[in-house]
Amino acid sequence: MNEVEAIEVGRDAIFVMLQTAGPVMAMALVVGLAISLFQALTSIQEMTLTFVPKILVIFASVMVLLPYMLSKLTEFTVLIFDRVIALG
Repeated sequence: MNEVEAIEVGRDAIFVMLQTAGPVMAMALVVGLAISLFQALTSIQEMTLTFVPKILVIFASVMVLLPYMLSKLTEFTVLIFDRVIALG
């Protein structure tokens, strides 16, 4: 494996990471933004108000998106194994 192939594998790994974690992080961002806006409008500064809804949304989104995330990771793993076999 030369430098170009190593960089390509790293680039693919980062892209797969963004595809799998991106939707969950986006949902957490939207919920956090909505809670922050609610806190600013109502002057409620309760610290636990931000954590509990975000944890619930992240847990629910991981449960819903788990098949998609596993399929992306499986495709990437097969791609890596194919590259390893091609080297040998």
